[in-house]
Amino acid sequence: MLTRLRLKNFKSWQDTQDIALKPITGFFGANSSGKSGLIHALLLLKQTADSADRGIVFDFGGVASRIDLGDFVSVLHGHDTGNSLGISLDWRSKKQIKLRDTYTRREIAGSNQVGFHVFSRTEGSGGDARPVVEKMAYTVGGVDFGLRHEQNGKYQYDLFSESEEFRFVRYQGRPWNFDSPVKCYGFPEKVRLYYQNAGFLSDLEFELEQRLQNTFYLGPLRAFPQRLYRWSGGHPLDMGEAGAAVVDALLASRQRGEKISLGKGKPRPSLEQYVAQWLKDLGLIHDFRVVSVAKDMGLFEVRVRKSKQAPEVLITDVGFGVSQILPALVLCFYVPEGSSVILEQPEIHLHPSVQAGLADVFIDAWKKRRVQIIVESHSEHLLRRLQRRIAEEGLSREDVGLYFCTADEGVSKLDGLEVDLFGNIANWPQDFFGDQFGEIATMSEAGLKRRQAAGQS
Repeated sequence: MLTRLRLKNFKSWQDTQDIALKPITGFFGANSSGKSGLIHALLLLKQTADSADRGIVFDFGGVASRIDLGDFVSVLHGHDTGNSLGISLDWRSKKQIKLRDTYTRREIAGSNQVGFHVFSRTEGSGGDARPVVEKMAYTVGGVDFGLRHEQNGKYQYDLFSESEEFRFVRYQGRPWNFDSPVKCYGFPEKVRLYYQNAGFLSDLEFELEQRLQNTFYLGPLRAFPQRLYRWSGGHPLDMGEAGAAVVDALLASRQRGEKISLGKGKPRPSLEQYVAQWLKDLGLIHDFRVVSVAKDMGLFEVRVRKSKQAPEVLITDVGFGVSQILPALVLCFYVPEGSSVILEQPEIHLHPSVQAGLADVFIDAWKKRRVQIIVESHSEHLLRRLQRRIAEEGLSREDVGLYFCTADEGVSKLDGLEVDLFGNIANWPQDFFGDQFGEIATMSEAGLKRRQAAGQS
């Protein structure tokens, strides 16, 4: 599970300070307040790890990418090339990470809390400007291991350890320089060739890649429903940023015979059955199923009934909200247990009661499968349901992190919302979801004036 994020000079954020990421983390705020920037930083790391190009520092994407952030200068705060961009990410591993000196086999550090941070800046000018890594390091058990750029030093990059009991030992011979980091997080292969006891660094790279591979994303604009879906038998990792692979995922899960555990002694439904039950509980439809219409051609239909007595129709013939919430539901229960799911505005096209119900979906995904939910939202109804569940003791407040983003003259600010045991927010921001009391007062005043005017005529 991701546990901490910090950004420096990333888009509208000069410095977020440490952001605690909880099992359910919600970012709220006005448009252009910086909420998406927090999400984009995580996606930038994931996109970079997924890239086949080992020579890049960051993969900022393009038209066909998960996200398209332009270039390095585009994401620098104020587009100021004098700034260094910093991203720090911590996570909790399922198992304890034990680092051993590969030469002496002595344990160096051990913890299930792992951290990574990178600082990058531009080098060169004009059309030759390119990003370079200033420093990148991993933290295990409070000890940093990493590389730093030495402009005036003997070597271009210096390998370092901040442990008082461990130091890297170089093989004897000519002290050849080694290359810059692989992407923004990998140690060059020459590090392991030049040092006798640097083999464990590969374990750190692997830990970060595994964590990012188990981080999934669904964007705010979902794909339109279709009358026919073609499935070639593939097993997608996720739904895609627009949720277009949602039926593929359902069919892949069906083929693998996967079941969702509801607790000891309870029946284990399939993913399709569980999603259908949630759609029913949310009041959207009565039942839902994916059926084959041409067995040898891999063609399928998604059929639903709005009520028990209603005829079965295609998903294209019911309200748009069903197709928009479907990828979010499937993603939460399709990804591997212990994954992190990032959702941008999952409430789009949904009725307020369904927006509130999304909170219960997220709580269920965490409790049943330990799936972490990081959501960027404008929904007051979703937030209110989370508050209610805390008050009802259906959700521990320690498992929820709620934040409010604001922006002033292009600089974003993040405030953590203080939620008490009864679900109350002690530091509720002014006009959090608009000036509701002001609207009511103005409406009442206008009504009074109209009645007075009617009485005088």
